[in-house]
Amino acid sequence: MAGRPLAFAVASGTVAAWLLTGPIFGFSDSWQLVINTGTTIVTFLMVFLIQNTQNRDTEAIQIKLDELIRVNEAATNSLLDLEELDERTLDSYRARYETLARQARQLEQIK
Repeated sequence: MAGRPLAFAVASGTVAAWLLTGPIFGFSDSWQLVINTGTTIVTFLMVFLIQNTQNRDTEAIQIKLDELIRVNEAATNSLLDLEELDERTLDSYRARYETLARQARQLEQIK
């Protein structure tokens, strides 16, 4: 919901209301502290919300990719849990696929 137009409108309305109350409170330090504190708290919470959303999105993409690998007979099923492997093993797979890509490009140039 935080990424919806309504959330933006509410945030904009809050800032507008804060600005309009400035003359009432004499643009005091306390008046400024209200918006600073509010935005700091919202920013702090949004970091965790965005990270959670990103993690869920990444997990869903991984599941979809795993399914595509699983149903493709030419694919290597050992790649299904690639994200769970240690860094050295991932580097090994990456190097192998970079070599395959380089070889494919060389074949294309020959044709």
